[in-house]
Amino acid sequence: MSDRTDQERFDDGMAVRRAVLGDAHVDRAGAGTTDFTADFQNLITRYAWGDIWSRPGLERRMRSAVTLTALIAHGHFEELAMHVRGALKNGLTQNEIKEIILQSAIYCGVPAANSAFRVAQKVLSEPGVDELGVDELGVDELGVDELGAAELNEDG
Repeated sequence: MSDRTDQERFDDGMAVRRAVLGDAHVDRAGAGTTDFTADFQNLITRYAWGDIWSRPGLERRMRSAVTLTALIAHGHFEELAMHVRGALKNGLTQNEIKEIILQSAIYCGVPAANSAFRVAQKVLSEPGVDELGVDELGVDELGVDELGAAELNEDG
């Protein structure tokens, strides 16, 4: 059991969150926080980023691979683009991301992988991705809402 305080867990989580998602994304999320959502933002920063992503057992590349798979498996495509960018920043290659999505087609379903390929392709075709300039990409500028439900439901 950790003897870190909630504030230390939050601070550690914020550092990891910024490293993975970029300052621009975290700043936008913070600016959008309201009294209603503040407790949730604190929870995900402390728990997801401060407790889980900060653990020593897996390197960030592996955590990104697991996260991409989990998001695909559960159909959370609104989060997938953000984590594709984070995966690139954590050192996964475009080919590794492609292989993760292909693997997910078998274990998570072809329709889920089809949607994941659409989201990932949009991210991977953004300016600056080849140079891994993820901070400049605007981490939460792409998601299901911007893709449009009709585009996501088309057969691939």
